[in-house]
Amino acid sequence: MPAKPSTPSTDASALHLDNQMCFALYSASLTMTRFYQPLLRKLKVTYPQYLVLLVLWEQDAQSVSELGEKLFLDSGTLTPLLKRLESINYVRRARDASDERRVIASLTPAGRALRQRALTLHDQVACATQCSASDRVSLTRQLGRLRSALRETLISR
Repeated sequence: MPAKPSTPSTDASALHLDNQMCFALYSASLTMTRFYQPLLRKLKVTYPQYLVLLVLWEQDAQSVSELGEKLFLDSGTLTPLLKRLESINYVRRARDASDERRVIASLTPAGRALRQRALTLHDQVACATQCSASDRVSLTRQLGRLRSALRETLISR
């Protein structure tokens, strides 16, 4: 159930940058992405490409629209990512035989093999966060709930 709007704050500190949840999320996201960059460079992928691979490692052979839904990306953003992954032989794209309007992205053998190398990233990131495993799980769930609540609010506008 969405929270009811509160009375506008008269406290000037409400507008301090460090008191903004949006800035905390934004700056944490930037920092996390920067942390990943040198790790992903070894795999020859960018952070958004890595996210595509994560989804395909969970379940191979997905339509571009399914990938877009899971990653919150439109096809205009996703298609260049897939083309680049295809050019380095991690992913292949093909028209769905049962519905030629759909394009299916699948891992190549090299893309599947990359998963094993990527496992070390998880451990490195976990260590860098200086959070316990249960704290990381809890934070991830909280952020998922926040994302869902904000999306619901956007949809209901």
